[in-house]
This record gives sequence, C-alpha cells and structure tokens, in this order.
Amino acid sequence: MIGDRWGVTDNETRRSYPCDDFVVAPTLQAWRGVSIAAPPAAVWPWVAQVRLAPYSYDWIDNLGRRSPRHLKGLPEPQVGEAFTTSGGRKLGRIVSVDAGEQLTSTIMGAYLSYVLVPWQRSTTRLLLKVVMRTPRWAAAGLSVGDLIMARRQLLNLKRLAEHHPDQGSVGHG
Repeated sequence: MIGDRWGVTDNETRRSYPCDDFVVAPTLQAWRGVSIAAPPAAVWPWVAQVRLAPYSYDWIDNLGRRSPRHLKGLPEPQVGEAFTTSGGRKLGRIVSVDAGEQLTSTIMGAYLSYVLVPWQRSTTRLLLKVVMRTPRWAAAGLSVGDLIMARRQLLNLKRLAEHHPDQGSVGHG
C-alpha cells in the first residue's frame, strides 16, 4: 500500500507490536521508524511527553501552539490516560505501556505503538506501527496522511532527544 512504510526494515515490519493485540485483521497497517543517537532512557521521556502535544506540524494538529521543546517532568504514562493533547483538547487514550519500552494508544479508531529498541552503541530505534479497521478504499489515503504527520513527529522527537540527551535520565518520574 502507498505510504505504509517509512524508515523501517523488513524485519521491523515482521516483528510483533502491542497494537496488533487490539485490532484483528486490520485493513490499514503502517510502519515508521527512525534511528536516534541517544540511548532509550533519553528517548523515552520525549515519547511519554506526547501526552502534552503531538510534536508533528504544530500549525496543523496543535492549532499553532508549539509543542514543548523541554521536558516537563511528567510522571510515567498510565493506561487510561489521555494519549495526546491538540489545541488544548485531550485526545485518544493510552491502552498499554511498558515504561521505557513501549507506549500504545488509540485515537480516532486507530491503534498506535511506539516501541524503543536499543541499537548499536547508545542509539535507539524508535518504531511506530499504526493499525486500523477501515474500508479498504480509505486505507491508502489514511496511510499517506499518517506518513506525513508521523514522519514529522518522529523527526522532531529524534531532534529533541539528540539535542537534550542528558534530560532523559532525570526529572521525568
């Protein structure tokens, strides 16, 4: 399908993700990934901070409000909490979390898993899988739209984690 992969290997698309447990026979499956020159402990707080803002194109999905550029010292995410905030409105909910390893949520009928994989010398692979049951005719459009927004989000999280690697181990618990 057009737009179903960005930045992932074949092995990363074959692995199991927590979101797979929530959608039987998805019509939309999309994988995104980025390598971050920081250890998982420095990346995780940024993933967990998605609860405050989408970290994508703020002018589109956050009504022009800038996503925070510094960690806010949030407690660990909990199942049942709001997944993100857009334009001051809480959206979605967290359905599964393993602190430091994965955050899975649901929003607008889709399930998303952010998975942190330690990789080569203090590098982290941040993987995102999105699954959804939707009419097949809609899946391609949704996949391309998600690709644009998710790519920007992952690149922003990468830049922030690499720019502030020392913040990951303090003040977020």
